[in-house]
Amino acid sequence: MKFMRLRWYLLLAEIGAASLAGCQTDYADLPTFSAERKLLQVVVEMPAGTSREQRYNAQTHEFQPLEQAGTDQLIEFLPVPGNLGFIPGTNVSAPGRPQETDGPVPALVLAEGQPAGTVLEVVPVALLLLDVNGALQPLVVAVPARPAQRILPDVTDWATLNRRYPGVRQSLSLWFQHRGRPGETRIAGWKDEKAAEQYIRRWLQ
Repeated sequence: MKFMRLRWYLLLAEIGAASLAGCQTDYADLPTFSAERKLLQVVVEMPAGTSREQRYNAQTHEFQPLEQAGTDQLIEFLPVPGNLGFIPGTNVSAPGRPQETDGPVPALVLAEGQPAGTVLEVVPVALLLLDVNGALQPLVVAVPARPAQRILPDVTDWATLNRRYPGVRQSLSLWFQHRGRPGETRIAGWKDEKAAEQYIRRWLQ
């Protein structure tokens, strides 16, 4: 009798685990804008303050570390100065680039560190143009839509960011230039929040 009861418990546990795996959130399939407030959303992949490279795998629905020679890939510079992630419901493609290298619009949210998988409502404030080995890779820079989550009070646009915190642009430019191999990335320019919004809408799915 005890043996049958044990088998029953094990069967229930297996069913529960399978159900949980089947209910994993598909972050890539989330809407670009939140349902209630219609605000832009960003899925956090790398929390602010981490040095571990991590990406969301849309096939497994898991956040996985990037590996190099069998070990987790680390940023050999200062930790991430914001929450790196992506804007769901977008997909950037370029002529002549293989489809498997396409991906959602990347974003950096200037806020305290949030766990991977956190979905933040944000306000775009800038578009950072990165030149990585000759390929242009724009990045949306944003702040939390909720004032209580902001570390830069009153910043909701490019002009205010530059006027009140001019060192932010310099700090971010320096970090992105040095996060990878020497000479791999250069700053091609900065644009305002309107350019960021246009870029996002260009790649809506």
